[in-house]
Amino acid sequence: MDLSRNELKSTDCLAFLQNHSQLKSLKMEHNRLTRLNNCKGARIHYNLKNLSYRYNRIRQISGNAFGTTLKLETLELNINTIAYMDRKALSGLKHLVTLRLDNNILTDIFNDSFENLTSLKTLNLRNNHISVIFNYTFHSLHNLTTLDLGGNKIAQFKPHAFDGLSSLANLYLDRNRLKMIDSGLFGNLSSTLQVLDLQANYIVYFTEHSFSPFLHMSKLRDLKLDGQEPSGINYLPGAFFNGLTALKSLYLTNNHIVGFGAETFDDLKNLEFLTLDNSCVGVAQLQPGIFKNLRKLKTLYLENMGIKSFSKDVFGNLTELKTLHLNRNPMMSLDIGLLDNLTNLTYMDIRSCPLSCGCHNSDLQNWTIANNRLQFPHLFNITCQDNPSFYFHNFDTKVCYLDIALYLFSSTFALTILLTLIPLLYAKLYWKFKYGYYVFRSWFGEQWRRLRDQEEKYKYDAFVSYNSADEDWVMEELLPNLEGASFRLCLHHRDFEPGRDIVDNIVAAVYGSRKTICVVSQSFLRSEWCSLEIQLASYRLFQEMLDVLLLVFLEPIPERQLSTYHRMRKVMLKKTYLQWPGSNCSDPSSAKELFWNKLKRALRTTQEEQKMEGNDQRKHENVDKGNKDREYFVNQYPTEDEPYYLMP
Repeated sequence: MDLSRNELKSTDCLAFLQNHSQLKSLKMEHNRLTRLNNCKGARIHYNLKNLSYRYNRIRQISGNAFGTTLKLETLELNINTIAYMDRKALSGLKHLVTLRLDNNILTDIFNDSFENLTSLKTLNLRNNHISVIFNYTFHSLHNLTTLDLGGNKIAQFKPHAFDGLSSLANLYLDRNRLKMIDSGLFGNLSSTLQVLDLQANYIVYFTEHSFSPFLHMSKLRDLKLDGQEPSGINYLPGAFFNGLTALKSLYLTNNHIVGFGAETFDDLKNLEFLTLDNSCVGVAQLQPGIFKNLRKLKTLYLENMGIKSFSKDVFGNLTELKTLHLNRNPMMSLDIGLLDNLTNLTYMDIRSCPLSCGCHNSDLQNWTIANNRLQFPHLFNITCQDNPSFYFHNFDTKVCYLDIALYLFSSTFALTILLTLIPLLYAKLYWKFKYGYYVFRSWFGEQWRRLRDQEEKYKYDAFVSYNSADEDWVMEELLPNLEGASFRLCLHHRDFEPGRDIVDNIVAAVYGSRKTICVVSQSFLRSEWCSLEIQLASYRLFQEMLDVLLLVFLEPIPERQLSTYHRMRKVMLKKTYLQWPGSNCSDPSSAKELFWNKLKRALRTTQEEQKMEGNDQRKHENVDKGNKDREYFVNQYPTEDEPYYLMP
């Protein structure tokens, strides 16, 4: 029977049901009920099982208010304004299974408020004003499986607050005011509790702790700790999750955790779902082996954690992982070799990551497109970080790959022909070739001198050759210091002629500039275009006998990496190069000032001054040949009165 929306003001102890003895369910919602009176001694309705007083204005429940409905199994009193409930209000409801008192304004519940509700399995007290749970409040609820205390103002549990809850499986304490948790709080629940919700409390740690509040909770399957107020848990003790051997799901979202130890998740061997997203406190780095024991993990959220890169062993043992969320991290690249062990991965989210469209991401681009079993959401909407007008899925990677087989065949074939022809030519035509060589060199030198004499003034003082990965240094350091000193610089993105072939642009830039500045880094050495630019500059250096090449090393480069770039090695041994002061420099500001003075001086030097300074340098080295300490200092921090270039 549904008597909702009838503006009823009293239940009259349900006397109007005397002719409905077989009635099982009664709804009296959305009426004007303000109080449930004592009904002891009134006629009992033995068949009534379900009773709902939701959406009324009930403020008070008297003792024995349900004396006429002793067989109730479901009682809904939620969404009222109940502020007071007599200790005997629920007396006699031994068959009650579900009780809803949520969304009222109750402030206190006592140890006899739920006395004798021995059949109760679900008790909902969410969104009231309860601040303390007293001892033995639930002592008679031996069959209770779900207790919802979320959305209250609970700051304290008395030591025996949960005594008697021998069957409790689901406990919701979210959105309260708990500041700490310890193993004693849930001690009596450790053998039955499966779901524990602690999100949006005030739990915070600042130092390492040796204990775990969940030490004996071996059956807990779901644990929610996300969104602790006001600014997250802050620090996760190394042993915090010890004992949770059966845990399946762990929620740590929105916690601003400073760092995770390598052993933080070691005990969670059955974990299948883990969220760590929105924990960004700056640039973060996950410890190698942090997930080493999570072999059953299937879903991992690492969104917005400030991660720029992953170490090799982070994903090493996640063989069952199916879903990986990495979006909104400041990653410019991702090594697909790190994901080799993720054989079951089917979904990977890398949206809103500032991926760079360079050769270091060419493998990632091919992998995202060619991998049929893996889904990348919104892949075709991801733009290049260094050029937002281009898309990551189709940036040009042709320059990143070489046909090794073709190059090997061509080189070996040419070498075979040369080894066959050279002895024959040497024996038969040696003197003719030698004579012709000198005649040609004389003629060519004369023609070249004529062209050089007629040459107009250079358009630029220097052409800057650099890789896109070093663009920040060029734009923030090099450009202000040189163009601020009235030097004219030629840059790819700014000064190349639109529509013209890129090789023609590079040639025009190299030969239209007095100098070529090569900004050398690891990324520079891997770039084919940068290799072409330095080769053109070195051709001009050796063929025109002009000191046009300036090398600026942004970082130390091992000798083995330079060995294949033979022209660069020759330049390093004979011509100008400068080293950008590193972070280990004792006086960075002075070193940088000296660096810019040397570079500007090198750009201003004329051809005649170069020859004179080269002679002075050789004399200076002969005089100070034995002074090794000073030589080391000169190589690291040149003095003001020495020549503008630094020798290795």
